Amino acid sequence: MRFAGLSRTAEFSPVVLFWRLLLPALFAAFCFGSAARAELRIDITQGKVDPLPVAIADFGGGNGESAQIGRDIAAVIAANLERSGLFAPIDKSAFIQQNVSLSALPRFGDWRIINAQALVHGAVSFEASGAVKVEFRLWDVFAEQQMVANAYTTVPANWRRVAHIISDAIYQRMTGESGYFDTRIVYIAESGPPDRRTKRLAIMDQDGANHRFLTDGNDLVLTPRFSPTLQEITYLAYYNDKPRVYIFNIETGQQEVLGDFPGMTFAPRFSPDGNRVIMSLARNGITDIFTMDLATRRLRRLTDSPSIDTSPTYSPDGSRITFNSDRGGTQQIYVMDSSGGNVRRISFGKGRYATPVWSPRGDLIAFTKMTGGQFYIGVMRPDGTGERLLSQGYLVEAPTWAPNGRVLIYFKQFPSDSSGRGGKTKLYSIDLTGYNEREIVTPVDASDPAWSPLIP
Repeated sequence: MRFAGLSRTAEFSPVVLFWRLLLPALFAAFCFGSAARAELRIDITQGKVDPLPVAIADFGGGNGESAQIGRDIAAVIAANLERSGLFAPIDKSAFIQQNVSLSALPRFGDWRIINAQALVHGAVSFEASGAVKVEFRLWDVFAEQQMVANAYTTVPANWRRVAHIISDAIYQRMTGESGYFDTRIVYIAESGPPDRRTKRLAIMDQDGANHRFLTDGNDLVLTPRFSPTLQEITYLAYYNDKPRVYIFNIETGQQEVLGDFPGMTFAPRFSPDGNRVIMSLARNGITDIFTMDLATRRLRRLTDSPSIDTSPTYSPDGSRITFNSDRGGTQQIYVMDSSGGNVRRISFGKGRYATPVWSPRGDLIAFTKMTGGQFYIGVMRPDGTGERLLSQGYLVEAPTWAPNGRVLIYFKQFPSDSSGRGGKTKLYSIDLTGYNEREIVTPVDASDPAWSPLIP
């Protein structure tokens, strides 16, 4: 399996770290007054943040394959951190010190001259077993203090995942928040003319690498969603024009049918414990919310009204459900207890609201909003207060959260040209400041993304 066989080891014993690294750094801090400097940290709870200049040196590896892996790892780390909007990797042509060794302190003065606030460097080596060992350090350049030191041992093919894990470690140490780079995205890959679209299930790493199609396009597929506990996806497919809900195991490629549902079925999602799927089912012209126990395949009805209730998603603790409904006359967001009781409306702004999805942190609900002929991606608190709109466009829809609850992915559809051609759909990410919007490049048109938890 592609992600198997990864282990972490402590780089040095505490005693060795103290004498070889920390003591010289503290001595330098005492001599030059850097000990009085505040800890290097990025506050991402504020508004727009100026990116932190960081130097990411190629990981040393001697010659041949290890050297190439070292260069590739550094490039992936730099790309991850730059896309976050919080870091500004410094051009390597500006580096004064080359070939930064793990066995000696960096020449901090050389890095201060180019205004590097932090330094990342490492080494790659092959062990007798054929496994690759990747070591790295993160330094506060002005305080001359080591912030993180780790080592990872895995098969050579896993080098990209190691780069994502290191990126997460840097992000967490610098922001105090969990990273989100060691994750995957599943989405609907669209191709073909507008009146005969082929829609396939596709998956890729969060940076677009390792892209592959999971279905062949013979059946229409919609609304893929990740399990929070396993490497599985639930999605809706039309088999012989009949809606079916499937579970797809990413590692084995096995598909399992949860059931055939007459009428329309909408947006199946896992519960936080992975033991149930929640979805909307249309019966006799009425759409209500149901849950299915995955062990017994028993359905339980949660809403019972003449309105259209759809797009349900659980809170992270499983105690509440948010969904959208037109029971008040227009499409709005509601919250209820997981038993189906205590229903209350939380959206009261102008326009219509759809596709609510609870943040993994539990503090916000993301949504799609339609008003004034425009679509918006926004967030609000679970009680409906603090509404903020992050992105807008001709059509923006279907937000999904990064596992740290700080970044969203959604899709945009662009208008057709005068000849009726065009109308492309693309994936975008944006952080909660609303400033750092980035396209996520896919080989074909893309819609309805879902972000995985951190890969176990």
